[in-house]
Amino acid sequence: MAIRRPQEPTTHEPTGGQTVGPFFAFGLDYAKKHEVVFPHSPGAIVLGGTVYDGAGAPIPDAVVEIWSADENGQIPRAQGAIRRDDHTFTGFGRSATTDVGHYEFWTCNPGPVDGGAPFYSVVVFARGLPDKLVTRIYLPEYEELREKDALLSSLEPDERATLIATRTPDGHLHHDIWLQGEKETVFLAF
Repeated sequence: MAIRRPQEPTTHEPTGGQTVGPFFAFGLDYAKKHEVVFPHSPGAIVLGGTVYDGAGAPIPDAVVEIWSADENGQIPRAQGAIRRDDHTFTGFGRSATTDVGHYEFWTCNPGPVDGGAPFYSVVVFARGLPDKLVTRIYLPEYEELREKDALLSSLEPDERATLIATRTPDGHLHHDIWLQGEKETVFLAF
């Protein structure tokens, strides 16, 4: 019979974050990872942009992840975020940037959740970052809901602008992510 003893207090400091990359393919890569919805299905749009460093150079080896509600504002409950069966909406996608820093997702416009402004939750991984960066991308529509949003209303107008995508003439969304510098995207601390 084993004797259960109280847990001893930790005597070591937690290890700091570790930079990621450049070998993202190990454990992060899977088929159709950037297809949150099946391309060209009803309501499908492309969300894309470029990830930039503080000097304005595109980052060729970053990874961008998104999570969102569906177009009805429902949070997906499907099992297996990496399942891509061309029918199930899991709300999750992952895109590696290209040689020119471009990321792209096939997704849908998220609807308002509980009456809030629709947005994509975004995580950015890149070499040189000791930890991931977390931000949001809001739709350019729903101005009234955006004005009531707690995060957006706490920001200055120029900071708010870093979180709002632009709609392209063909109905897709464009949003650049700046890791540092004058145009730095607002990132959230947890």
